[in-house]
Formats: sequence, structure tokens, C-alpha cells
Amino acid sequence: MSGPAEGRDPQGVGRFDVPQQPPAPDAEPARRNGHRPTAQVAPTPTPTPADEVDTAATDEPVATDTGDASTPGGTPPAVADRPGDHWDRKVANGLAFLRRRLAGDYEVDEFGFDSELTDAVFHPLLRLLYRDWFRTEVSGVEHVPVDGPALVVGNHSGTVALDALILSAALHDKHPAHRYLRLLGADLVFRMPVVSELARKTGGTVACNPDAERLLGGGDLVGVFPEGFKGIGKLYADRYKLQRFGRGGFVSAALRTGTPIVPVAIVGGEEIYPMLADIKPLARLLKLPYFPVTPTFPWLGPLGMVPLPSKWLIEFCPPIPTAHLTDSADDPLVVFNLADQVRETIQQTVHTLLERRPDPFGP
Repeated sequence: MSGPAEGRDPQGVGRFDVPQQPPAPDAEPARRNGHRPTAQVAPTPTPTPADEVDTAATDEPVATDTGDASTPGGTPPAVADRPGDHWDRKVANGLAFLRRRLAGDYEVDEFGFDSELTDAVFHPLLRLLYRDWFRTEVSGVEHVPVDGPALVVGNHSGTVALDALILSAALHDKHPAHRYLRLLGADLVFRMPVVSELARKTGGTVACNPDAERLLGGGDLVGVFPEGFKGIGKLYADRYKLQRFGRGGFVSAALRTGTPIVPVAIVGGEEIYPMLADIKPLARLLKLPYFPVTPTFPWLGPLGMVPLPSKWLIEFCPPIPTAHLTDSADDPLVVFNLADQVRETIQQTVHTLLERRPDPFGP
């Protein structure tokens, strides 16, 4: 029985004409002689254009061949990130940040606000406090405008004004537009060398009507705590009792610019440094508004500055419109009534939040 016929093509490449039915007896000698048996080759089907494939005839989608690394011309598959790639990117981003800072390649506004430094340094630190240490729950963020100006007015407490910083970071993270809260601070804050610089960098400015009106006129969110030092310096026995709102200067700024006022109630700040006593002679000597005595300070020294992990609740109340009262910005009666309305709204909301939080240090 004859074997397959062999020929040569014009290029000199060997070509085998495989018979339709190779004899079965020849297969076993081929194996014994160390040769692989010739496989039966099926006729090559005529390629079908991609647009003529009937995808309805099968339940599986038709896959597009993008090639692989084992075939010539194929695209290598995506390689998963190595475990160290995430940290490599962090280090690279950190070095690029430091290079920009050292080269002065960053911007600040007319008040000294540095949004890049705030996002890269201050907010991550505050996020650890409000999210992990204080387990803060925020509600009513929908009452804060997505754009345009608003005056956010809150209650003040805590011996150290952490509530203002926590409020600004939580609002930025929880608000859908991630808006910055431009805080108004007392003169003492901006007379302290390091604290003044940090306050400016994070968007703070002096609590005066001209600065507040300029910020509101520029469409910013402005945060103010009308109780001032009377709020953060009160004894623990007077916790969550709002103090007098001063002369209502914040209301005048809102009325002149037609800005809505958004009251916000904060529960949790009173327990971080429970103030048991105020050493007034020492406060006068150091030119401070008060010198606190807490369960941990000054007894534990620097460790006494670690805040207690109280449970925080923050609720933004519906805004109070002022656009219809712009002509009454200098009317003391209108200013007093509106300030009293804001204060009562915050006080009632504080009571509601305290009922929701029976345990000051609960989960």
C-alpha cells in the first residue's frame, strides 16, 4: 500500500497531501519507530464576516479575540498591581506634593486659604478624629446649599474649639459638592503665632462683618459660633445650655447679603474635655479667657490634651431665608429676633440629639 504523495511548491516549502483514510496498521509501527502518527486534518471552514455571525443561535456572547502574550502580535493581558504598587504611588504623590510646596507652586486666596494643604494634610488628620475617634454621625446635609453662599451657625463647646474643625471637615466630606466651610474666629486665635497661620491656611478669618460679607458676597459657605469663648469655656455642669449670642453681628452680615442662615446643632463636644473648674487668676496671668481644670488636665500633663472618645452627632437644620429682609440689616429689633430664632432652633435640636444619644460614650 502506497504512502502519501510528496511534492514541492515554487518556494521550496514541503507540502503533504494527507489521505482521507490512513491505514490503521501503519500507526503502530510509527509509534515503535519514535514517530508521531499523522493526524487527520479537517477541511478549513470558510471565514464568516463578524457582522454575519448569528448571535441569536447561541446563549453565549460572541467574544472578540484580542490576542494574548503567547501569540505573535497579540496584546499582553493586564498585569495586576503588585502589593507594593499602592505604597509606591503614595510615596510618589507625597514627593510631588513636597516638591510643589518647596517650589512655591501652589495658590492661596486673598484670606490665605490653601485648599491643597487643607485637602492633603488637615482634613485627613481631622477625618481620623471625627470618623474613627468620635464616631460622628452627620444628618441634614441636604439643607446646605450645593452652590452659592450660606451662613452656617452652630453651638460652641468643648474647652478647646475642636467642634469648629470637626464641623468643617465633616461637612466637606459629607456634602455632595464637597464644599469648604470658611470659619470665623476670635481675635485671640489670630494673635497666636502658629495657630494664626494654621487658621489662615485652613480657610479661617477674623470674625468681623467686613470679612464675613466679602466671603458671603463671593459665594462661600461661612461658619460662625456666636457664643464665642462663653460657649467653649463654660463648666461641665452647664453643658449643652447655649449661651448668649452676643450682639447678633452674624445676622447683620447675612441680612446685608441676603444669605440664608443654616443652624447646626453639635452634640459630643462637651464631653471631650469636661471642664470642672476655671482658675481665673492663672487665666488673667496668662492673658487667656479661662484656664480649665478637667479630669485629665493638668494632672496628666500633655496626655491631658488627648480628647475623650465621646459619641458625636451633628445635624444641619432647614435654612432660614433672609433675602426678604435685606432692608432691615440695621434694624436692631429684626436682628435680635432673627438671632433669637436661630438660637432657639439650635437649642431644640440639641435636646433632640441628646435623646437619640443616651450614652455619651456609646457606639
